[in-house]
Amino acid sequence: MSSWLQSVLYGNGTKISEFLLFKFGLTLNFYMPLKEKKAVSDKVMLLRRLKEEDGILLKEMQQQWQFLCRTSRRLQEFKGMGALMLIKTKINMEQKYARITEPNLEEFLDAAFMKFSIPPPTEGVTVYDETGTEVDADVFEDVAQQPNAGVFTIRFKHTLEGATGSSLPDAALELSNYNPEDSVILELLSCTSDDTIILEEDSSPSAKWQKQDRDAKHLVESALAKKPGGDRIVKEYNRTKGLTDSSRRQMVNILAADMTETHGMAPPRHVREMYAKGIVSMFPYLMDPYSKNGYEHFYDGESGTGYLAWRLKTIQRSNATSATRTSPRQTGGGPKAKRDALRSPEMTLTEEQSKGAMSFMKYSSDEATIKQKMKITFEYCRQIVLDEEKSSDVLTEFPRFRDVKGLVEQDFILQFGEDVAAKFLERWPTTFKQKIIQQSKALPTTSELEELIYCAEATSNEREGDEASLGSGWDSDLSSIILLLHLIPPSAQGRKRPGKVSATQAEKHLVVFMKSETSVQEHVDAITSSTQPYLLAIGMNRATIHEFFIVIDKQAIPCRSTSSLGAFDELFKTHFVFGIMYNQMLQNMYTFVQTTVFNIDVGKVRESPRVAEIRARLLQ
Repeated sequence: MSSWLQSVLYGNGTKISEFLLFKFGLTLNFYMPLKEKKAVSDKVMLLRRLKEEDGILLKEMQQQWQFLCRTSRRLQEFKGMGALMLIKTKINMEQKYARITEPNLEEFLDAAFMKFSIPPPTEGVTVYDETGTEVDADVFEDVAQQPNAGVFTIRFKHTLEGATGSSLPDAALELSNYNPEDSVILELLSCTSDDTIILEEDSSPSAKWQKQDRDAKHLVESALAKKPGGDRIVKEYNRTKGLTDSSRRQMVNILAADMTETHGMAPPRHVREMYAKGIVSMFPYLMDPYSKNGYEHFYDGESGTGYLAWRLKTIQRSNATSATRTSPRQTGGGPKAKRDALRSPEMTLTEEQSKGAMSFMKYSSDEATIKQKMKITFEYCRQIVLDEEKSSDVLTEFPRFRDVKGLVEQDFILQFGEDVAAKFLERWPTTFKQKIIQQSKALPTTSELEELIYCAEATSNEREGDEASLGSGWDSDLSSIILLLHLIPPSAQGRKRPGKVSATQAEKHLVVFMKSETSVQEHVDAITSSTQPYLLAIGMNRATIHEFFIVIDKQAIPCRSTSSLGAFDELFKTHFVFGIMYNQMLQNMYTFVQTTVFNIDVGKVRESPRVAEIRARLLQ
């Protein structure tokens, strides 16, 4: 080949070389050696590939820009609009709320992809309701506006357009069909033939997870179908979107029996997890939104706990083949956990300066000054609280907790911030109270429970006309809190005293009523042993309390709030301010309030399955 032709083909004139190759291919083939011919062909194919990729990239940028424009218009429409719809949306195992203004499919998909931070696919997107029925654009508006619309699941179909093109000499070209949650990767691999392309399908992790979910669901479904009572459980869930305690126990018994029949008395961990996963796959409203996988209250492989684990242990004990196992406890959270303060003090004091400020507070009568000094000595106070040897001296070193109202709230805010501190008073009346009352109505009836439900539902005007209730029952808010104690009763303590404790017995460790004319100091002096904090409610009767105290270590701390809801809020926060473990009889209830209402140390503290089960019911 002449030097001029080589400079054209291998120099900067790539466009000319491509033109010459196609126009004078036969001539070049005749004069070029095979090795040089192959190099030129590879170069031309590379140019074609780059050109095609440029086109694909440009198309994707245009689609993304159109999506952003639609999203921007939606956001502009949101401003000043009061009528919004919240739709439960699920992609793979993740579930979120999507907010839309108009019930149409296009807006729903745009809002969902934006919520999940997923680039919108151009095709192959389908939406299904809870029954597995596809919901298209024609009927989406009607289905979405139904009262029990439930969760809409978005799925992605995978298709491959017909691929054409010339041969790929020795290089393998890999193309992946992007799908954020449920994608199938398609690889284009070269072979010896010049015009043959092999398509290989490789399952992604998300596809494997979906297959596992389907297998787990089928496992539970078949177990319930072949056992007596299983059909009734399914019908109850379809009707109410939940299960009563008795139905849940029956379901666990059926599945544990099926498990042992197939896998023996000690099924392996992955089998237990498969059944637990199948429960929440078949009954999604039983899923716990705060746990890692959503099914840990049925079986937690890390700790070996849960309803299924407990039932299996019962079966093993009855057959005298059980082997005791120690379950690792989750640590790192709770009232005694060491944590960095969310708010830094305005100034850092040395130990001597802190002691000087403490000495000043003991004799000061100005509450504003006392609160300011308490702020700057916060870190020193925390050191005493977390020191096992000095923690009992906190109220001696900082005695103004006993007469200056609001110091407990101030210290709690310094630990967690104002947003966390306000969560109980904000969320209890709006999110939890009514649902707890409704759930309590499904519990076995007792006279104490009926009275609590009545008091929780009755208004103050209704209570005034009922002298019997007015004299014996608590007000609406405190009654609803005690109902939570009935929903999440104390765990059995085994053979140790006090053994099994009822919710009514545990109530006495939460709040104690005292007539107005009784001396608070006399009550404190009568305490024979140091106990965890509880509320002392003072008033003419239980329904009309005018003052609350928190009794701790034989000392009474006045509550800033005169409402029962505010007093319980301060009682809970006292555990964190003074580093006090929960009363064992109230452990489950306090843990629910900590993780579910305040969202403190979620995933770091050990929860009973009952806590997770009630959370799943209330938050669905």
